[in-house]
Amino acid sequence: MLMRGGSSKGLFFLAESLPDDTTARDRLLLAAMGSPDLRQIDGMGGGNDLSSKVVIVAPSRRPDVDVEYLFAQVSVARDLVDVLPNSGNMLAAVGPFALERGLVKASSPVTRVRILNINSGKQVEAIVQTPGGKVTYEGSFHLDGVPGSSAPVTLNFLDPAGTRTGRLLPTGNAQDVIDGLPVTCMDFAIPIVFVKAVSLGKTGHESKEELDGDADFLQRLESIRVAAATLMRLEVSPDRGVPKIAMIAAPRNGGSIASRYFVPSSCHPVHAATGALALAAACHTPDTVAEELAEIDENTPYRIVIEHPSGQMACDLHIAQHAIHDVPVIDSASIVTSARPLLSGEVYVRTAT
Repeated sequence: MLMRGGSSKGLFFLAESLPDDTTARDRLLLAAMGSPDLRQIDGMGGGNDLSSKVVIVAPSRRPDVDVEYLFAQVSVARDLVDVLPNSGNMLAAVGPFALERGLVKASSPVTRVRILNINSGKQVEAIVQTPGGKVTYEGSFHLDGVPGSSAPVTLNFLDPAGTRTGRLLPTGNAQDVIDGLPVTCMDFAIPIVFVKAVSLGKTGHESKEELDGDADFLQRLESIRVAAATLMRLEVSPDRGVPKIAMIAAPRNGGSIASRYFVPSSCHPVHAATGALALAAACHTPDTVAEELAEIDENTPYRIVIEHPSGQMACDLHIAQHAIHDVPVIDSASIVTSARPLLSGEVYVRTAT
């Protein structure tokens, strides 16, 4: 099934439909997407990272989980399937897909789908609109960066800190210095490094096109990301996996903070949902570069509104009453997004030669 999840789209498979062998599975996914090829002309990919994604879903044997999923980023131009990161945008479609394929029985008016993300080992609860026991995709919710309106899908991320490193602050510091610049390394929903736009000679409110056209800037950003991987004790690999990186600035349009998120060598036209949750957590963590820039609304202090190239995205944090060594304990975080199926059928792949 080809589905849009948030501001991304990709192929959804039942795990039983794919080979058990990882190498054979990856060969099939590359062929299905038409990679490696910049246009992905011989497959289902759209020629960019946001439309070259795969989600593999299976029923769970755990009593506290309904379904499990593995996210795979299929490289457009390289012979590579990367399962190190995860995608909050594509996660939006996991619940609807599970319902459509009969892995979960729908209730009414909503169905709560308990999901385990295999990439991170973390659990998420998806609340899907199912009036009359059937998934509906029509509604009045508007997601900036996606045309029209849809039924909302609420994603509740449970215990999202430390997905890869086991710590909210992987280096133990609220700020580190990389290439002479102050940065914050976070691991919340996804490992990520934040750097202030002003440190890079930017405003943080540039368009995607302006940032993508600055090769020197992109190269410097990548060098910071790779250096952060070493500090966070993650796999060091250019243009692959984690950590992600985002450039941040003070807001201009009534939000809490502005951000430009990169995937990995170009600016995201909207924002990754997992990256947005990590930034929200950073805004409430003392002494981070994000906390220094954030403008928190005292009436809704735990709602962080992020300004991105296509508009805004809101995240809600649920913070425990206590902290550990002055670092907040964030029990859960939520975001509202949307999803819908685009087609269902068979994808034809070339036989490997």
